[in-house]
Amino acid sequence: MSDSLDRSTKINLLKEPVVKKLCEVLEKSSNRGWRKLGEIVGNDRRIKVSSNDMEMCSLKVLELEGSPSRMLLRLMGERGCTTGQLVDYLQTLGNSEALQCLRPSALQILIQPQSVALISGHNLRLSCHAVGKSPVQYQWFKTKEEVPNSFSPDLVISPVHLKDAGFYICRVNCGDTFEFSQWAQVDVLNVTMSCGQSYHSLEGRLKLVIQPQSQRLNVGETLQLECGAVGRPIPRYQWHRNGVPVPNATKRKLTIPHLMQDQHGRYRCEISSSTERMWTNEVDVVIDDVYAIGGGSSELFLNSIPEQLYATDKVALLIGNLSYQNHPQLKAPMVDVYDLTNLLRQLNFQVVSLLDLTEQEMRNAVDEFLLLLHKGVYGLLYYAGHGYENYGNSFMVPVDAPNPYRSANCLCVQSILKLMQEKETGLNVFLLDMCRKRNIHDDSAPNIVLRVTANIVFGYATCQDAEAFELSSSGFTNGVFVKFLKKRLLDDEKITVVLDRVAEDMGQFDATKGKQALEIRSSLSERRALSDPIQPGDSADLAHARSLQWSKTHELPESMCLNFDCGAQIKLGFAAEFSNVLVIYTHIIKKPEDMSLCQAHVTDFSQDLDVDPKEMNRETPEETGIYLLSSNLPQHCLYTRVSSLQKLREELVFTVCLQGTFTAMDDESVHWTKSINIGKPLIARLDLNRAMRRNSCMQTCGMPHSPSHSPCHSPGPEHHLHLHYGSHQAQDYSRLSPQHHYLDVYERVQGAVGGCGDSFYDLSKSRYEPAYDSAAGLSSSPGRLSIPIETTDDINELQTVFINSLQLQQP
Repeated sequence: MSDSLDRSTKINLLKEPVVKKLCEVLEKSSNRGWRKLGEIVGNDRRIKVSSNDMEMCSLKVLELEGSPSRMLLRLMGERGCTTGQLVDYLQTLGNSEALQCLRPSALQILIQPQSVALISGHNLRLSCHAVGKSPVQYQWFKTKEEVPNSFSPDLVISPVHLKDAGFYICRVNCGDTFEFSQWAQVDVLNVTMSCGQSYHSLEGRLKLVIQPQSQRLNVGETLQLECGAVGRPIPRYQWHRNGVPVPNATKRKLTIPHLMQDQHGRYRCEISSSTERMWTNEVDVVIDDVYAIGGGSSELFLNSIPEQLYATDKVALLIGNLSYQNHPQLKAPMVDVYDLTNLLRQLNFQVVSLLDLTEQEMRNAVDEFLLLLHKGVYGLLYYAGHGYENYGNSFMVPVDAPNPYRSANCLCVQSILKLMQEKETGLNVFLLDMCRKRNIHDDSAPNIVLRVTANIVFGYATCQDAEAFELSSSGFTNGVFVKFLKKRLLDDEKITVVLDRVAEDMGQFDATKGKQALEIRSSLSERRALSDPIQPGDSADLAHARSLQWSKTHELPESMCLNFDCGAQIKLGFAAEFSNVLVIYTHIIKKPEDMSLCQAHVTDFSQDLDVDPKEMNRETPEETGIYLLSSNLPQHCLYTRVSSLQKLREELVFTVCLQGTFTAMDDESVHWTKSINIGKPLIARLDLNRAMRRNSCMQTCGMPHSPSHSPCHSPGPEHHLHLHYGSHQAQDYSRLSPQHHYLDVYERVQGAVGGCGDSFYDLSKSRYEPAYDSAAGLSSSPGRLSIPIETTDDINELQTVFINSLQLQQP
């Protein structure tokens, strides 16, 4: 590593620890701090900082963890300020301590280990990567004890056991210099997975794997409730009783000794990370008075708890079509599918989320979905995109549908329901976020004869012969239906009750009043909820066999370190935004000292895939179209978004190209390449591009019948029809079938983000104008660390004990 500073580097590429330290120095100095720096920069015509900018920076002190210095540096970075210019400003400022923050250290830890919660039997990997003037050496510790044979940057324990839970730290040595990494807490959960369940998840995503259970205890006994989630960084917990936080109840396990009568109630736990929040099921805790003799009020309370129903498994297929070839483009389906995927996984659904499917791909995806269904399974199908309804039958429109389209080009939802009924499923839920206008170009009337079963629920985003709308704003937002659905989906209530409440919420939304209202059609006779637990039935082995291939379609390629002949080392990582969208990122771990510039990018992708060369290898996820997953990706990488994986016919092979320049060669560029084969990632393994099978869902589409025979005209014993309209906060624009008008509902909120402001809705526009302001879109918080850091009282106490007791032996 060179002692000289790369003056051409933009300051918005500075490492987070450097920025954090620099901000601390600037904010503790009154005479040579951020205000004086702003004055100096304001006198430079190249990077103009106005008085309004300085006022905006000063207001940051009113925000929680707000930093005026960080805001100033961010403004300077957005206006092209380089590290060299910042050094010049700091020299003029005369702040030597701030200048010291920018000087390269002899030893730098680039990748810190992250706290993680995982399931016993899985593989644990903690990573700590550093660079120095000479070769670096590593030693891992668990609490105060050295981990045997742990001398590499990656600490791997395979498989991990309960005894491996604890706190880990890595010491990095470079000559006479050493540094310690951050502490990383490892929580290992003992979970017995039911057949067909899989807990493969994205790095950074939470997944709830242990739910608390209702209990009946006597006064004086000990209450023990347990929940658990896996994810990275490690989750935080807060227990609630009757909606009120329980003091000091911030562990996975809640223990209350010597119970009193007044401690009965409904308990649940809030689980959160830096970017997510979820809730466990709410459970009843009944406390009997030991002096009561039969039939008391406590017995009445217990009888009020309904009988628990179970699913033998839970499977969900989510399809969002937005990039239509012959019809108006949509925007909300991507956000809607993403949000519902995360919520349904918290309810232990196996979820496949797919974007932009052709007719052939949609039919094959439904076929694969049907293969997972068997007796007692809860099956859920969500669709967002263009659609229509004829004679009570709903049709989903693929992205390659012609203009005009007819039933032969679309998928009939009732046909899919018929095939689901043949599987003897326990619950069939259809959430259709599409228009239900009549298609004047289609006179066909499919003859679909459904069984009479008491387990069908339809949630239509809009009522019959009406349109469904998107919300238009400067960023990506949900459609109207999902905007309210996602607030209720985790409720431990009968699914029709959940949808009733969503309808009521939508009824308070001014933006679509008189234009869109949720309609529910149901034949559900039992109290079945999406939160019901899973209890495998008699066909457990068969269910496991059917789920094995499905689980494999959600396994990400292993991240890898690539070593090039020049001495550079590159990390190649992967993440999944959807089941058919892969994110690839490259990060420079190590570069030769004499190399002045080093950059790694990916190229040479199959023409089957949807990869825009102009949006590959970008410095921020948003630049390449990764808006939803960006906060969970590592920073300071080059990102590439590979979509439409279902079109991949062969294994995915691409090239990693390393480009470097050397000072000794007058900065002449030199290239090295490596060919990478990651097989068929994610949904590509299912070959959805294959020719449609003869027994596909198309088999029941397109047969004529009389409208009077359609089961949708004769709903079951619990038929709900809601035509509510509404008011809430808004954004907006429309999702409609192509032959109808479009509604735009715009939102403008004045005031600080997250604060209160005046909102109004402009309904004067009638044309479809999707817009995205990249400057005001989804951007990560300037305060977010590049490496997630979990700080708890346990870690702070452990830090003190460790430093006081550990004998640091130089290797």
